[in-house]
Amino acid sequence: MTSAAAQPQPGRRRGRPGHDRGSATVEFAVGAPALLLIVAVLALAGRVTGDANAVEQAAADAARAASLARSPAAAVSAAYETATMALADRGTTCRSTTIDVDTAGFHAPAGEHATVSVTITCPIQVMDLPIPGMTARTATKTAISPIDTYRTR
Repeated sequence: MTSAAAQPQPGRRRGRPGHDRGSATVEFAVGAPALLLIVAVLALAGRVTGDANAVEQAAADAARAASLARSPAAAVSAAYETATMALADRGTTCRSTTIDVDTAGFHAPAGEHATVSVTITCPIQVMDLPIPGMTARTATKTAISPIDTYRTR
């Protein structure tokens, strides 16, 4: 028979008292960087997605503005102005925006189907996020808009 003193009491801890002292600090020190990395990756995903959507909408707006112009030169001017304003309105700041306007459709004779396309390339600013090894992300979007078939060009 064993005595009651030799059996462990329910609710009592075994081992030395205070043996796990400081373990919460160590767990926090190990877990905090992982948590910060997860938050930074979520911020990166949100920024890239938001800016890519803004670039896509700016390209669509610019293509529409270019398709309403009466000449290739006016189309290029309208596309640049519209794309720049659309990106600024959405709060998208690209490191260097490239806007390419294809006005080949303006040379098609009236009565033939013609289009104008606008391609916007926007290097998204992500270097300020605390993610090790982060490289630049670029959003490139193209939009096409029809030119009125029966309008003089």
